[in-house]
Amino acid sequence: MTGAEVLDIGREAIWLTVIMAAPCMLVGLAVGFGVSLLQTLTQIQEQTLVYVPKILSIFVALLLFLPIMGGLLGRFTQDIFIRVAAY
Repeated sequence: MTGAEVLDIGREAIWLTVIMAAPCMLVGLAVGFGVSLLQTLTQIQEQTLVYVPKILSIFVALLLFLPIMGGLLGRFTQDIFIRVAAY
């Protein structure tokens, strides 16, 4: 493999990591924003209130998006195996 192909695989791996992490991160961001907005509107200043809804929502997001993430990772792994076998 040439250096350009290795860099291409590295770029694809980083992009795949971003794509796989994005759904859970966005769900955590939305829930955190919603809970902080609720805290602001009701003037509840409990610092630990945001953790339980955020953990539960990220867990549900993982359950929902895990098949998609597994498919993406499996396809990427097969692509790497095909590239390695070609050389």
